[in-house]
Amino acid sequence: MLVAILVSTVWLSLIIGARYLLIAGAVWLAVWGRASGVGIRLNRERPSRRLIAHEIKFSLLSTPIYAFPTAVALEAWKAGGTMIYVDPAAWPLWWLPVSFLLLLIVQDTHYYWTHRLLHDRRFFGWAHAAHHRARDPSPFASFAFDPAEAALTAWLLPLLAFVIPLNLWMLAVLLAVMTATAVMNHCGWEMWPQRWVRGRVGSQLITATHHSRHHTHMKTNFGLYFRFWDRLCGTDAMPEAKTVQPGSTTTAVP
Repeated sequence: MLVAILVSTVWLSLIIGARYLLIAGAVWLAVWGRASGVGIRLNRERPSRRLIAHEIKFSLLSTPIYAFPTAVALEAWKAGGTMIYVDPAAWPLWWLPVSFLLLLIVQDTHYYWTHRLLHDRRFFGWAHAAHHRARDPSPFASFAFDPAEAALTAWLLPLLAFVIPLNLWMLAVLLAVMTATAVMNHCGWEMWPQRWVRGRVGSQLITATHHSRHHTHMKTNFGLYFRFWDRLCGTDAMPEAKTVQPGSTTTAVP
């Protein structure tokens, strides 16, 4: 069993690392690889090569930390020891969207309080500083975590697989959403239209505009997907809207 877990950890690390590099690289090319960018620029400065190298280094260091608990859950699933199921009809179909939303809420809650803890001066320097190397992150910062932070967050979804019925394909969609939102929220550009970002739905969600302010004002905006906990705890702060033409190099300063 241990050998199987270690083997799975290796190939899952390769998959997670490749997925990160492909998605972050694609978004980098989309927003920084062209003169006009995409949407409204949030970063004051273009991320340097040195910063990107730092972000990639810590992201790839985090991959085996995320892969190991996932490998444990995977091997346990193969042995029938988890509540992961493949056939969507094995549980009522309404459970698919409900379980998806439930995981988002649980993950968001866990992240908010863990994130606030990591900003405590007793922990920040050795557990979260790698993610805040610069006030202007790049898409590659999306998973640039210190090992301690990665260890605190990596166990959550694998643990839930032992206690909540979860469809395998729904989990795959969740991981895709998690990766895409993390990369977009760190890319230094707001790619969503302002009318959506500040509209009825968008104003409830974490966007690049919202999370960019966290990197410039680190006592606010700790959420992952939703602004619920930030608003409830008085840590929510949204920059004022800026009238900037799409593709402009003008910065929307938080």
